[in-house]
Parts: sequence; structure tokens; C-alpha cells
Amino acid sequence: MPNAPKTPHRSVRISDEDWADLLTAATNQGGDRGTVIKDLIAWYLRRPGAKLPTRPQAKE
Repeated sequence: MPNAPKTPHRSVRISDEDWADLLTAATNQGGDRGTVIKDLIAWYLRRPGAKLPTRPQAKE
């Protein structure tokens, strides 16, 4: 079956501004929003080897 992801789709409510800023920040660091979110969840749940993702530079 084509396009059969390993994990199910989940829905969360996030403001349009935060969603757009997350895309910009993740892309600028060569990543994507999904990876940042999964990394944060793994760290929050204290999964073995999990580390916080690198934060983007602050807006000026």
C-alpha cells in the first residue's frame, strides 16, 4: 500500500501564527515541524536518549 506511514495521524490545535513560525524556524534549521514536535514529546516523556531540539534564534 503506497503512503502507509508508520504512525497514525494526530490532531492538535495550534494558532496559525505559531504554526507558521514553527515552520519557519524548523526549515531554517534544516528540519521540519513534525520532527521538532516528536523530539519535544520524546524529551517531555523522558524517553531514553531523547534530547531537546535546538531552539531557533530569538526574533528581534
